[in-house]
Amino acid sequence: MLDGGLSILDLLKIGVDIALIWYVLYKLIMLIRGTKAIQLLKGIIVILIVRIISMALGLQTIEYITREAITWGFLVIVILFQPELRRALETLGRGNLFSRSTKSEEEELEKMITDIVQSCNYMGKRRIGALITIERDTGIADYAETGISINGKLTHQLLTNIFTPNTPLHDGAVIIKGNEITAAACYLPLSESPFISKELGTRHRAAMGISEVTDALTIVVSEETGSVSCTKNGELRRELTLDDLRNYLRENLSPNLRTPERKPFKRRGKTNG
Repeated sequence: MLDGGLSILDLLKIGVDIALIWYVLYKLIMLIRGTKAIQLLKGIIVILIVRIISMALGLQTIEYITREAITWGFLVIVILFQPELRRALETLGRGNLFSRSTKSEEEELEKMITDIVQSCNYMGKRRIGALITIERDTGIADYAETGISINGKLTHQLLTNIFTPNTPLHDGAVIIKGNEITAAACYLPLSESPFISKELGTRHRAAMGISEVTDALTIVVSEETGSVSCTKNGELRRELTLDDLRNYLRENLSPNLRTPERKPFKRRGKTNG
């Protein structure tokens, strides 16, 4: 027993309790990051701060308004953000918040990687431009909504057909979640970083842009050179070989293989997008 009346076991329980709460909150924030729900979360934080200040200063009217806003706000959240809440519950139900991937999930991931690499190989040889964004922990539903809903199983044939020139969906980005193509012809935010080489085209700037605001991994196939590049967390890796691409996808998509973040490197060579 310590001087404050708490035993070491009590302190341990409190520590575990706090750690679990923070971990779950972190995972939930990562799920809704990149969606409209994150803006709502910012608003809720502001309301809570205003409420605390109003209670401390005895501002009864403001305290009443903020209390009612919080009370009814939860109902509004459930109504307006059903997709985000459903996605979070699905993730929790699959055990993805805490568990490592199973053998079947690893096999599914390996097939997904193979399909993507085969498609990039085909398009690269024929100088077909492509922009492929793969969702990781951060939700990117808002960007998927800017395009055409697909919700089809990922295959290298489907992925290649989408980017075939003169087809309705070849412009814009394809968004992949799990083993499904969720949307095509999507608009991604262009990077405004002054450090990006001027020789890079729109696809590369879009790939960098989405990597700066989410943790999504994006693949670019240049229609000028046929080279393959990847972006993640503001990093750009250029002129990847097929083996480089396969290994990069494995390292960054498999929960069991993810490696600590490393400093970005840029390989020399002209890539216009």
